[in-house]
Amino acid sequence: MTPERGATNGTTKPSSEEVADILRERIRTGVLKTGAHMPTQAQLVQEFGVERGAIRKAVEHLKSEGMLTAVTRGAPPRIAGPPPVVVEADDDEPQQTAALLGPKILAAFGAPEVRIDALCLTAESLALALAEPLQRIRSGRLTPRSVKVRILLPDRHLDLAFPRPADDAEDAAQVHERWLHLRNIQGAAMRHHLLAMRSTRDLDVEVTFRALPFTPPVKIYLLNDTEALFAYYTVTRRPEQIDGNTVELFDVLGSDSTLFTFNGDGEARDGAFVAESSKWFEGLWTTVATDLNLEP
Repeated sequence: MTPERGATNGTTKPSSEEVADILRERIRTGVLKTGAHMPTQAQLVQEFGVERGAIRKAVEHLKSEGMLTAVTRGAPPRIAGPPPVVVEADDDEPQQTAALLGPKILAAFGAPEVRIDALCLTAESLALALAEPLQRIRSGRLTPRSVKVRILLPDRHLDLAFPRPADDAEDAAQVHERWLHLRNIQGAAMRHHLLAMRSTRDLDVEVTFRALPFTPPVKIYLLNDTEALFAYYTVTRRPEQIDGNTVELFDVLGSDSTLFTFNGDGEARDGAFVAESSKWFEGLWTTVATDLNLEP
């Protein structure tokens, strides 16, 4: 666990970003457990010795990364998901996205030229996986020369196959707006954090989004043109609170999807899968995909 300390910028108080880093680490290591409430703003102000504004900004960082949920007026938010299980980066056994994607992305950032292509329903899992390598870049523990990220997401105007109401079609607009809000805020936050590396670490960074004309039944991550991570989106029926109402949805839980790893430097079949997946992604990117707007 990263030692918790005060500010690293020469002042006596930590910045909001440094507070977010500490809280993020507590979530990842399970000190702050899934489903539990965050400490109150007053408790965090007392612990870190900062103004409430810095705490609010730190909490907003974590909210934008999908680490907090059930944010309601007058009550602290809850921890949204389980901390990733730490696995060896070369462990190729199929595992849940929440367990495997983080270590794989971290290993990919060990290359001098980092390239990540992703096709997914939202950018939530990828945004969470990028938090650790970006923190290490800020601290100087990782020093890539460039980072190029391309992401394919469903178009905002699609009649999505999922998520969609299981029963009452009148809820369709609310369900779609909720998905669109999550798609936009997660993607925008990830882009912001990546592009911030340009000024803080003089890093060559490119982040590009394009829109798909269909609901992706699978998700795939291509890392440095040498590795492919593949998962099926398994649709299930589940309740979800939307604007104070419980809505039954046909939806997927991307963090629970099982990722299969294919190594381009491994067996011939794995290499062929990586090569064909790269061609498939490039074909979508250059033909049917269109410009994507992450604004509300």
